[in-house]
Amino acid sequence: MAHLGRREHRGKGLLVVLLLAAVTGGGVAAWLGLRQGPLPSVAISSDRPAVGPATRVTARFAEPQRGLGGVRLELQQGERVEVLGERTFPRPGVLGGARTGETALEAQVGTRHQAWLQEGEVVVRAVAERAVGYLRSAAPVIVETRLPVRLHPPRLGVLSKQHYVRQGGVGSVVAQVDPAAVRSGVLAGTREFRSFPLPGGASGQVFVIYGMPWEGVTAADVRLFAEDAAGNRAEQAFVDLFKPVARRPGSIEIDDAFLQRVVPSIVGQTPGLDASGSLLDQYLRINGALRRAILTQLGELCAKSEERFLWEGPFLQMPNSARMAGFAETRTYRYQGRVVDTQTHLGLDLASTSRAEVPAANRGRVTFAGWLGLYGNAVLLDHGFGVATLYGHLSEIVVEAGEVVEKGQSVGRSGTTGLAGGDHLHLEVFVQGLSVDPAEWLDAHWIQDNLASKLPLPPPTRSRVES
Repeated sequence: MAHLGRREHRGKGLLVVLLLAAVTGGGVAAWLGLRQGPLPSVAISSDRPAVGPATRVTARFAEPQRGLGGVRLELQQGERVEVLGERTFPRPGVLGGARTGETALEAQVGTRHQAWLQEGEVVVRAVAERAVGYLRSAAPVIVETRLPVRLHPPRLGVLSKQHYVRQGGVGSVVAQVDPAAVRSGVLAGTREFRSFPLPGGASGQVFVIYGMPWEGVTAADVRLFAEDAAGNRAEQAFVDLFKPVARRPGSIEIDDAFLQRVVPSIVGQTPGLDASGSLLDQYLRINGALRRAILTQLGELCAKSEERFLWEGPFLQMPNSARMAGFAETRTYRYQGRVVDTQTHLGLDLASTSRAEVPAANRGRVTFAGWLGLYGNAVLLDHGFGVATLYGHLSEIVVEAGEVVEKGQSVGRSGTTGLAGGDHLHLEVFVQGLSVDPAEWLDAHWIQDNLASKLPLPPPTRSRVES
């Protein structure tokens, strides 16, 4: 009888353990390792398809049910193995506790970080272990991916000659680029201008129409470049003559009458614009922050340029117009005798009669037609291969987005919308989103010497205005 009592006691004890495991959500069973759980998932990705100077490699690990015990990221080439990163995680207690269900390891792989790498191939290896228990093994999961190693930059050569450019102006260059290159173009300071296949050219021949920023850049800062998929980059200087241009000062007096005329109109037609403070406060935000935001917007529109020459011959100036303000004019704004702002004017101001007809400076497609903050009513034309013109302060717009307009065809009429002080046209030229001096594009000799002498431009035809 005593023996039977002991067996009943042990049976009750086992029942208590099982009930406790059920009540605690299986914590005891998990602690003992009776529930193995799934194997961890592991995924490896990289920001480049090959390894060169620096390729970012990321390994992501997950085991959401029982948690991760440890993770490791390795790089191997031949017999050499380098641990790029590793982590270990504490094991949950008998009644459960915090678990690490997912994590990631990231590292840079390339000659900047592993000088011992050689041309060929590397193995990137990710290892994940489960959180272990007394009866639960780590059961490591190993995932590998192979990446080619490329250490030599692509070949690059300049084909065109006589590369003259002025500050704030535009130049062009024709080059031969290695087929291994995935990107090529011109770097001018921090601005990058991408290349396009040369129309009618041989394989690997490209051209770039690039702009020179109106400040802070010299010939030494202008380079042709080509880059392969691994990030290897070749650069070459090519500018033969660089002409600096002195910045022209200007001064604008603003008064309450002007503020009352322009500010409410712009605020009312610009959703989200901060309308707090005085009219002067609002004006300064329009002239500063809104100006920068609109230039960003225009840059995005210019990036969608068609890859063909829509334009031909010199660009047109509005007929019978006088140039009232030039490109890169540094304007000082004064209110009640004190300086309140300084901005740079990045276009030509052309004045004729009130509500003068504004012709398209050249053939192009309308990419924007509508209200544009400080520019008022405005039209943006894409002329292909990154070249665009903007017509601002219009009193009337007679074209629509998507429409192709011919050289000399009316896009609207001059006016006083936006921040215009009087009836005029603001003409601005962009090359891949950078404002450049419009005066060059109005000059037939400049077109011939700097663009047509290097590029297969369409032959000029007579425009409506010219005829």
